Amino acid sequence: MYDLVVVGAGTAGCVAASTAAKAGLRTCLIDAKLEQEIGEKVCGDAVAEHHFADLSLAHPSGEELACRVEGLEFYSPNNTTVFHIGGPGVSGFMIHRKPFGQKLLREAVRSGAELRDSSKFKHPILRGSWVSGVVTRNIASGAREEVVGRIVLEASGFQADVRKSLPPELGIERDVKREDVCICYREIRELDGEIERPEIGRIHLSYGIAPGGYYWIFPKSSKIVNIGLGVQGVQGFPNPRRQFYKYLAPDPLLKGSRVIQAGGGIVPTRRSLNCLVANGLMIAGDAGCQASPVHGGGIGPSMLGGWLVAKTAVEAVERGDFTRGALWRYNVEYMRRYGYKQAGLDVFRMFLQRLGDEELNYGMSERVVTEEDVLRAGLGEEFRLNLSEKTVRVFRGIRRLGFVRQLGRVVSLLSEAKALYKGFPEPQGYERWLARAERVFRSSRTLALDYGGERRQGSPAQTPASKS
Repeated sequence: MYDLVVVGAGTAGCVAASTAAKAGLRTCLIDAKLEQEIGEKVCGDAVAEHHFADLSLAHPSGEELACRVEGLEFYSPNNTTVFHIGGPGVSGFMIHRKPFGQKLLREAVRSGAELRDSSKFKHPILRGSWVSGVVTRNIASGAREEVVGRIVLEASGFQADVRKSLPPELGIERDVKREDVCICYREIRELDGEIERPEIGRIHLSYGIAPGGYYWIFPKSSKIVNIGLGVQGVQGFPNPRRQFYKYLAPDPLLKGSRVIQAGGGIVPTRRSLNCLVANGLMIAGDAGCQASPVHGGGIGPSMLGGWLVAKTAVEAVERGDFTRGALWRYNVEYMRRYGYKQAGLDVFRMFLQRLGDEELNYGMSERVVTEEDVLRAGLGEEFRLNLSEKTVRVFRGIRRLGFVRQLGRVVSLLSEAKALYKGFPEPQGYERWLARAERVFRSSRTLALDYGGERRQGSPAQTPASKS
């Protein structure tokens, strides 16, 4: 009998396991990979510094640190407008993903967590409305084993094997819609030359190249870059690998470069699951949709989710109470610390994904939203729209005045969503809260679809890597 059974030794799982084990909980950490392969994952490799400060965790160093990031640049589709964003909330690190994951794993094991690698999750152990453990199969031997725990943490990543195996009466969302994920392809390349300003990450918006997503150039040194793109996972949208080789690979920046690593993955780009707990169960990381809805970054919020799970588990063990109500504190703490930001950005994401290149070009050039506003939105703060008389004239001239009007409605819904999640309720008020939240996001999706029907797809922009 374990106090905490963690399924998935990713960022959320390892942070939860190490934090719980340090506090004296008997902890089991399960992963399908071999121990030496844990941490190997297709990733953008960027994480903001404030996530480590928030949890009093050591900064990346040694072999897991690639370089520091001092700021980001956002490029319009035609590359004529660039937003420069830096400072607290943006500065951070580019990491080497596998060494970073191995460090988190070693910390968990060193703290006392028992690792069961090469163990594939088969199904949860259910006793009525309780999750009481999991059944696993050892990949090498084929042996099946029951791992029983007072609390199970579902941290198995986007595949969410545990979550998808739960009966609906537990009240956990089991499925994520295709329009709420991005399918990504990225390569780590060693350049023949050097990239200027390796401390700056570049994000490029272009419906023509990365519909419903964006493409990025994240330097890991002056000669090594993480470059890739994400495409919204709706039917009919292009394959991201094909888009990469059509638009990004021919750029002069990559001429003569060497591919170090390549691969694809799927990222949930929506707000967190509305409820992250059930009797004997908590959910964190990509399994709980804790990545940013706009940029897909998930390392920081996954660390937060894992840390909060462990803190909640410690309190539950001290009280001897593992009911949904006892674990509800995790729901409240996560939503009020980070989930409210995701909720607001999810409203913005739905609208942003329906915009063509023309709206993006004019919206950025006219500074309808400024660099400061982008930063404030990312930090979960309020921001305003620059709707000057000149801006209105410009959008009337390109027959996109509806864009400005709809954007105003988006900001209103964004504020409402954030306020709802900041006020996440106790269990007795959850059903009423959920009805309000679903209404807000139905309105957001309808608004985006209504506007999207009016917009025309923009032409693919020129690839800007060499300009960057």
